[in-house]
Amino acid sequence: MIRVLLADDQALVRAGFRALLDSEPDIEVVAEAADGAQAVRLARAERPDVVLMDIRMPGVDGLDATGRIVADPALRRTRVVILTTFDLDEYIFEALRGGASGFLVKDTEPRDLLQAVRVVHGGEALLSPGVTRRLIADFARRPAGSPAPHTRLNGLTDREREVLALVGCGLSNVEIARELVLSPATAKTHVSRAMVKLGVRDRAQLVVIAYESALVTPGWSRGE
Repeated sequence: MIRVLLADDQALVRAGFRALLDSEPDIEVVAEAADGAQAVRLARAERPDVVLMDIRMPGVDGLDATGRIVADPALRRTRVVILTTFDLDEYIFEALRGGASGFLVKDTEPRDLLQAVRVVHGGEALLSPGVTRRLIADFARRPAGSPAPHTRLNGLTDREREVLALVGCGLSNVEIARELVLSPATAKTHVSRAMVKLGVRDRAQLVVIAYESALVTPGWSRGE
């Protein structure tokens, strides 16, 4: 059973999500929060598998609450999906940098929301190629300058760096395998090893590192 915490300041929104999620045999809503501070308290009390977190809430907002949840060692198995009406680059990047495992807008189709909960619970990041393209475009608009150094990349093999770049471009393990002429199992192994070496929770943080280290840049393609 996938245990879900809903965090949204609108009771009607929470009620709609609860009705949808509780209708599934493998998903259960265990708590609801009306603001970020309450979300953090309930997450610590209930230890949910997935938190659906609104961004704009009174007091502690969703981004701050996400950071607090991710930073809590007792909640290392809890995954946060940011759920908002604001499909803006700054929120997408800050959510991922803060430790979120996914990002959805509230007009997402019900079946896609259910799939998102299952995907994130399964350990994958909810990052579509469309989202990663917007993130790369956002980096392209920023003032020129040296990227933040990521000395941890020194521990990666050339193949793992290549795989990290492809993860940063939004490719799945199957797509990475096809691109590099590997088996999907081998591609998954390379991704897992990169996560361990870089000390990250999931695929979403690999994407952030790929951007911040300039391993992925606007117009990047394999072989450049």
